[in-house]
Amino acid sequence: MQIPPHLLPQDGRFGSGPAKVRPEALDYLVSRSDVLGTSHRKPPVRELVGRVQSMLAELYAMPDGYEVVLGNGGASLVWDMATFSLIEEKSAHGVFGEFSRKFAEASRKAPFLGEPDVDEAPAGSVAVPSAGDADVHAWAHNETSTGVMAPVRRVGEGLTLVDGTSAAGGIEVELADTDLYYFAPQKNFSSDGGLWLAFASPAAVERAERIATGRWIPQMLDFTTAVANSRKQQTLNTPSIATLLLLEAQLRWMLDLGGLAAVADRCRTSSDIVYRWADAHDFATPFVEDPSARSSVVATIDLDASIDAAYVISVLRDNGIVDVDPYRSLGRNQLRIGCYASVEPSDVAALTDCLNYVIERCH
Repeated sequence: MQIPPHLLPQDGRFGSGPAKVRPEALDYLVSRSDVLGTSHRKPPVRELVGRVQSMLAELYAMPDGYEVVLGNGGASLVWDMATFSLIEEKSAHGVFGEFSRKFAEASRKAPFLGEPDVDEAPAGSVAVPSAGDADVHAWAHNETSTGVMAPVRRVGEGLTLVDGTSAAGGIEVELADTDLYYFAPQKNFSSDGGLWLAFASPAAVERAERIATGRWIPQMLDFTTAVANSRKQQTLNTPSIATLLLLEAQLRWMLDLGGLAAVADRCRTSSDIVYRWADAHDFATPFVEDPSARSSVVATIDLDASIDAAYVISVLRDNGIVDVDPYRSLGRNQLRIGCYASVEPSDVAALTDCLNYVIERCH
């Protein structure tokens, strides 16, 4: 099926994994090719890391005493790092999708920790851990797998760890309500994978230092090692310099746009287009029933059983509109649309026009 060219978006990338990278960021990457292939221990790369840290601190109005920590690997590595370095005896988890579940599983399998407390909600709804005797409370700000957005607030007496991967750079948050707000840069920050970053409170750093004195920790999973290297504007192992350059370009663009509030408003504009489209048609339903829990960066829409979502997705792909597939393990007749910062709201509107065109011809 050929979609009329005048209906097509200017850019057809709506993925919820690696997200659209702005052409301007790629131009910046090319312009800084002199930094690629140089030592990450030398001033050009360390200054790059320092600029990224400073711009993140500015974007989030980072509280006094907090610091930007970064390291090799993605956000998935942080779950294992926290298991070794930040959970003292026992953790509590809010589980409401695949990614929040994976952190709970990492803690459960650690032989030196107690059985974690888990508050679980069905896919499409929210779960935040209950206050109890855990020394770490953890959940995701935005479940990329389901398109659910959770509140961020302190729970209990221990540390509060929030996975911000798909929310970071697209949804506002008060960092003071967390002790570790961590993320990878391949979504709203339109960079590449292989790096994790985090805003760490003094309490998180102190906890890691205390645990490190009495527990064997692999160096790669030692949060104190990451902190020490980050204070020198470097990482334990060689980072992807291209990832850092793309991140720098995106951060500069976000600040020029007006900061986090302006970027979050842009994302809400895009996701609202999707939700309004679904509400206007009897064949489409927002997967997340509670409007207050619907993500402003990942919109999930169920299609009526009479419409084959896989066929619709394949037609879109044939026409250059890509990566609106549902999360693989949900097994739903669904669209999952990334409304991240780099996605133009006008392209989201064009996507809904294309959906109308294709679905009308599927009946």
